Amino acid sequence: QVQLVESGGGLVQTGGSLRLSCAASGRTFSSNAMGWFRQAPGKEREFVAAINWSGGSTNYADSVKGRFTISRDNTKNTVYLQMNSLKPEDTAVYYCAADRDRYSTWAPAATIRYDYWGQGTQVTVSS
Repeated sequence: QVQLVESGGGLVQTGGSLRLSCAASGRTFSSNAMGWFRQAPGKEREFVAAINWSGGSTNYADSVKGRFTISRDNTKNTVYLQMNSLKPEDTAVYYCAADRDRYSTWAPAATIRYDYWGQGTQVTVSS
């Protein structure tokens, strides 16, 4: 059974940091781009960051550029999202996802590209 399991969420004050992890099991995603998305209450799921299979290409939403960093460790089948300078508007459930295509040279932002999704981890930033 293929699973993506996010961890590392929690409650943090404005300006604080969190590091999210997404561990894959059941198959390897070392040849797939991986993405992070988030969904706040009453809002649609939105793209946050993505990284291609090799880690050589990354892509960020404008709202998180300069504050968030996506990375991956293919030996551990894990992708990370380092979140710094957190703001209350970053409060959401964060999901990781795996691209349906293999060996993509870029890091896609479109939700439709992603076939496998985790259950999400809550991030709450207090003001």
